[in-house]
Amino acid sequence: MYTGSGFTDWEIGDVEVHVHNGIYHLFHLIIPNHDYIAHAVSKDGIAWSRVKNAIFVGDPGGWDDDMLWTMDVADCEDGTFEMFYTGLQLEDRGINQRVGRAVSKDLIHWEKTFPQDLPIESSGPHYEDLKNNPRTWLSFRDPFLYNHKGEDYLLICGRASYGPVYRRGAVTTYKRKGGTFEPIKPLLYPMAYDDIECPSLIELKGKFYLIGSIREDIKVRYWHSDSFDGEYQSFHHDVLMPQGNYAARIVKDGEHNLVYSFYFLDRQVNSKRVLPPPKELAVDEKGKLFLKSFYKWNEKVIKTFKQQDFPKVERMYNNSTAKFDDIAGKWWMTSRSGYELFTFEKLSEAYIWEGTITMEGMGKCGLLLSDGEDGSGYYISLDFKSGYVQIRAWGFNPDDPQNNFLFKNLQTNQFIANNDLSVDFKLIRYGNYFELSIDDVVKLTLIDYKYSESRIGFYSASSILTLSNSKFSVLENPSEEYATQQNDVD
Repeated sequence: MYTGSGFTDWEIGDVEVHVHNGIYHLFHLIIPNHDYIAHAVSKDGIAWSRVKNAIFVGDPGGWDDDMLWTMDVADCEDGTFEMFYTGLQLEDRGINQRVGRAVSKDLIHWEKTFPQDLPIESSGPHYEDLKNNPRTWLSFRDPFLYNHKGEDYLLICGRASYGPVYRRGAVTTYKRKGGTFEPIKPLLYPMAYDDIECPSLIELKGKFYLIGSIREDIKVRYWHSDSFDGEYQSFHHDVLMPQGNYAARIVKDGEHNLVYSFYFLDRQVNSKRVLPPPKELAVDEKGKLFLKSFYKWNEKVIKTFKQQDFPKVERMYNNSTAKFDDIAGKWWMTSRSGYELFTFEKLSEAYIWEGTITMEGMGKCGLLLSDGEDGSGYYISLDFKSGYVQIRAWGFNPDDPQNNFLFKNLQTNQFIANNDLSVDFKLIRYGNYFELSIDDVVKLTLIDYKYSESRIGFYSASSILTLSNSKFSVLENPSEEYATQQNDVD
């Protein structure tokens, strides 16, 4: 994990990851100044080290002398690299966002280049321009280069030239012709959102998928089409990543298709931002996108314990209606009335815990990560009837005698409820990162700093739940979250 925190806790902005020769290159904005594009490298795609900054704002009078915004890095046919990035100018007070270009031979040293008619800017008739600009500022940022049948296209966060002012957000599309890019009709204009930020595109199993980040609800959504140029449609559930994850981009990593984004704590723009580990993009049998765990987690496993080797389970509240049994290696946990917490001492700080949970009855149940003997910690509720999962921080608050509890919902999502009320789960805990998969689909992915659990297990309230086929994998301890300044990548 990585955060660009310095004087403030929210300095990391939109991210771009480019994989080359097995090394992951992270480029990101520096908030709030936007005065340079930072660069970090990684061997595993999770732990990062800062290297030479990529580019800085231009000299006074240049088209990018005010701020630099989101970028994209791509391979060139001659083995070099090009970066398309967003620039703002002091002279026009930043209201006219433009897209320019830099080139590099090694991904480390970058040189701005200005071929014919670059930078480009938003123009009619398809898009807003300086004469058709009801908001008094133009969206034209977050470029993403996509090659289709030998032709290059820039997908850009822009706005259509017509429609309700607050619904003009579109995936603006420019096609490369010689040394410049010329506007064509948008790949996507859903007439729904103010902007579609950080657009990116991928072809999977014969379908094209556009993803974009939506400012209205801080969610990553997607659209699908049978052809590159559309039309793009939505599924009834079009959220790719649960709330709090933002500015997602698709990254090619050999045969793997990764999704990187940053995470907003407290769902506030000016709160702490962290780059979590990536997830993998996949398609189900109905053509819908879903996320899987990053394939490199397996490389971090040091040792694995089977369920029969777990520490002793204890009932934390000693509820008289609660009972625990271990029958032929299968755990049975029940509490007829009220809550009971069934926990055991965790075997390492960083871990992957997985297994099969089955529920009976009409009550409540879920996973528990407990910080202390009073049950304070993280509660992951599992509604097996409705297919609803939620993580909350819940515990004692010593600072307010009139409200001496903390109860904070952190993230929610939906999963497919099986008829047998059984799911396979995988919980990854890595530093302050949480990732929960249900039936091999990532449903929760977030960062939180409130608790550091000493015990893990389950809670039950008027339910019977069982655990089987469980194992606990010890992971390497995460490196310092704040990126080091020393390059440890050869």
